[in-house]
Amino acid sequence: MIRSVVFPLIYGLILFFAGMKLMEASLHKAGGRSLATSLERATSTPLKGMLFSTGITAVLQSSTAVTVLTIGLVNARLLSYARTLSIILGSNIGTCITTELLSLQIGKYALSMLLFFLGAWAITVMLGETKAASRVSASIWNIQYVLLAGAGFSLVMLGIFIMQKAGPALEQGGLFPWFIHQASHSVWWGVIAGACLTAIVHSSAAVIGMAIGLASSGVLPPEVGIAIVLGSNVGTCVTAVMAAAGGSRAGHFVAWSHVLLNVSGALLFIPLIHWLYEAAAYFTSDPGAQIAHAQTIFNIVCSLLALPLCYLKIWDRLEQR
Repeated sequence: MIRSVVFPLIYGLILFFAGMKLMEASLHKAGGRSLATSLERATSTPLKGMLFSTGITAVLQSSTAVTVLTIGLVNARLLSYARTLSIILGSNIGTCITTELLSLQIGKYALSMLLFFLGAWAITVMLGETKAASRVSASIWNIQYVLLAGAGFSLVMLGIFIMQKAGPALEQGGLFPWFIHQASHSVWWGVIAGACLTAIVHSSAAVIGMAIGLASSGVLPPEVGIAIVLGSNVGTCVTAVMAAAGGSRAGHFVAWSHVLLNVSGALLFIPLIHWLYEAAAYFTSDPGAQIAHAQTIFNIVCSLLALPLCYLKIWDRLEQR
C-alpha cells in the first residue's frame, strides 16, 4: 500500500507544488512587476475589475496570489471595497484555466516538455551572458522567466501523471471504496473532503488536480469529483483569512467577503451537482475533463450572479465608517 499508493501521491504532490511555485514565481517576475498599479487602474468599474482579475489570475496561475495582493492594496487604501469584490470574483474565474489545462491529460509528455524548457532556458542564460545580448537583455530576462514557467507547468503535469498511478491500488483498497460508497449516498462527504484537503495543503488546484487524475483513471465518479471541487472552493478561503489576520478592518472585509461568496456559491450548487455534471458531460465524455468543466461553469455562474452586488452603494457607506 505504501509503495503503490502513499509514495505516488506524496511524490506527485511534491512535484505539483514545486511546479506551481516555480510557475507562479516565474510569471510574477516576467509580468507582475506593475501588478499593483495595474490593478488599481483597471478596476474603475466592477465589470472591468472582474475581467482584469480573470486575466491576471490566468497569467499568474494563482488566485491566492491575487487575493493576498488585493488584501495588501485595500489595507493601503488603494482599492475600494466594491473593487475588491470584483477582483475576488475574477480570480475565481481565472483559476479555472489551471484545472482546464490539467484536464488535457498531457502528463505522458511532461518529462519531454520539462527537458525542452530547461534546455531552452539554459541556452537563453548563456546568450544573456554574451556582450551581443546586452541591448536586448531585458527581453532575454523575460524569455528566461517564461521558459521557467513552462518548466513549472511541466512539473505540474508530471505530478498529476504520477498521482494517477495510485488509482488502481486505491480501487483495490478498503478505505477509498468505502468513501466512494458514502459519497454516493451523500454529496456532503465529497464537499467536506475537498474543503478539508484544500485547507490543509492551501491549494485548490492540487486537490482538484488529484480529483481529475483519479477520475481519469476510473476510480472516482465524476459527480463525487464535482462535490470535491465545490468543497475546495470553500477550503481555499482559509489562505485569505490567514493573510488578513492582524490586518486592518478593510483587509478583514476582503477575506470574509471571499469566504461569504465562495460558501454561498457552494451551498447554491450542492443540490444541483447532478445538473452541473450533466452540463459538463454535454461538452466531453472524459471524466477528468468533466470535473474541470464543472468547476469552470460553477465559477463563471457564481461570479456573474454576484457581480451586481458590486454596484451597490452600501460598500461606499461601509468604507466611510
